[in-house]
Amino acid sequence: MNGIQLHKHDLPAGLDLGPIVAIDTETMGLDPRRDRLCLVQLSSGDGTAHLVQIIPPALGGRGADCPNLKALLTNPNVTKLFHYARFDIAALENGLGVVTAPVICTKIASKLVRTYTDRHGLKELCRDLAGVDISKQQQSSDWGATDLTPEQLAYAASDVLYLHTIWAKLEALLVRENRRAIAQAAYDFLPTRAKLDLLGYVDPDLFTH
Repeated sequence: MNGIQLHKHDLPAGLDLGPIVAIDTETMGLDPRRDRLCLVQLSSGDGTAHLVQIIPPALGGRGADCPNLKALLTNPNVTKLFHYARFDIAALENGLGVVTAPVICTKIASKLVRTYTDRHGLKELCRDLAGVDISKQQQSSDWGATDLTPEQLAYAASDVLYLHTIWAKLEALLVRENRRAIAQAAYDFLPTRAKLDLLGYVDPDLFTH
């Protein structure tokens, strides 16, 4: 099965996305404390993206009433794979009231081992590690719309479809450079880092002098 599956409000019951699930989010803006969670994208790495549209009750939706999605996000036996997990974990906690764990993050992995470059965005990783050019044209579009365009859905799907391929190559580099353990320690801390962001410890950062 390949393509894009759009689900309103929640994942279908019984959907098995495997032990490692690529996840991304779309929100109304870049402040997870302020900006509404609109879409959650998921993929098992099989070429299919499952998109869950979170619609607030004021617009006829169910809001945070998505038990199947929440069960996956909090399942200790399913690793959630993100690119820039810090933001997505905060957005999911603020929007759905759950702490997503365990997690891994390709941006952190890239920064730990691809020290020969300062380009660690998803677009660059897709190009360099997956051989795919993805478009970021829809990045700043209105994700709060009740009806999303085909272009928005394609953009959202592209954010998760290649993460498994990218992670496999990055993990091999982490092992090669003896940085897999420090990467894991960083991943384990990410839910706490996201919670600090939600509490307002962003600027100045809690860890700065």
